[in-house]
Amino acid sequence: MSVKQRLMTLGRHIDEGEREHPEATGDFSGLLSDLAIAVKLIWREVSKAGLIEILGSTDRQNDSGDEIKKLDEFANETIYRAMDHGGHLCVMASEESQGLMKIPDRYPKGKYVLVYDPIDGSSNIDANVSIGSIFGIFRRVTPSGPGTEEDCLQSGYKLAAAAYVIYGSSTIFVYCTGKGVHGFTLDPSVGEFLLSHENMRIPKRGKTYSVNEGNYEKWDANVRNYVDYLKKDDPGTGRPYTSRYVGSLVADLHRNILHGGIFLYPGDKTYPEGKLRLVYECSPLSYIVEHAGGRASDGTGRILDIVPTCIHQRTKLFIGSEEDVKEAEDFIQGRRIA
Repeated sequence: MSVKQRLMTLGRHIDEGEREHPEATGDFSGLLSDLAIAVKLIWREVSKAGLIEILGSTDRQNDSGDEIKKLDEFANETIYRAMDHGGHLCVMASEESQGLMKIPDRYPKGKYVLVYDPIDGSSNIDANVSIGSIFGIFRRVTPSGPGTEEDCLQSGYKLAAAAYVIYGSSTIFVYCTGKGVHGFTLDPSVGEFLLSHENMRIPKRGKTYSVNEGNYEKWDANVRNYVDYLKKDDPGTGRPYTSRYVGSLVADLHRNILHGGIFLYPGDKTYPEGKLRLVYECSPLSYIVEHAGGRASDGTGRILDIVPTCIHQRTKLFIGSEEDVKEAEDFIQGRRIA
């Protein structure tokens, strides 16, 4: 990391981006700054999770049918409380909440919408494996007042910004506002996110694939053909690919952005439409990957073009290096056979 990078904090980077838009009111910058504070609060608890009572389950399920962990609940509430009063948002929606998360009446309503997955991969934390958070920011489409479901149900290409955070051996905040993808690593000694990954670009092709192969028998023939193809020995094409699956979407994807490769979560017999959530996970991450030069698909079309019909909608996901994803699409659509 250069001296120049060490002096570039996330806050300064956000401010410099705002200065490129003389018409800016400061709302967007304030929103991102509030989000960074929420992330630091979550990091503080994650870093000592083994010492406090936030491990384990609440014995409840979220609207998507997944078991709610104590950490999910803590992060969900922390983000909401950090973001509800700044006057930047008109509504929020979270994977861990059944309906819309409305801004309290006593606070002003802003022009932006926040959708988020508070903790991705929370089942990994008690094994000390990396977990993450995912955020998407839209401009509202309703004219004023409290935000509605219409404000949340927007195609991913309409995002104003997206971000993800990895809580691992270091805590990294990666965000994109449409002009490059930039990563900032938290320096605990000063409590600041410092620029560590400037203008991230994903290689056109990688050598790794990330998928839960425990579901192999539940996949259709085209998906099985594709994964079999990746495992075949053919040095001329760079195969076999190496399997790397953490079980945390953010961690797997971050590695692929840095080094190339593909993450896939296809449909199966249990979840024919796919398991991952479009609004909270797939659209924000697809926005980031496309701006880093990659590709994101549901196997037949661009993730960012999908118009969600409900806030907890699921989808299939093939995301990562452009050439890898295009190749996967060829298999999924039956144009190639291993």
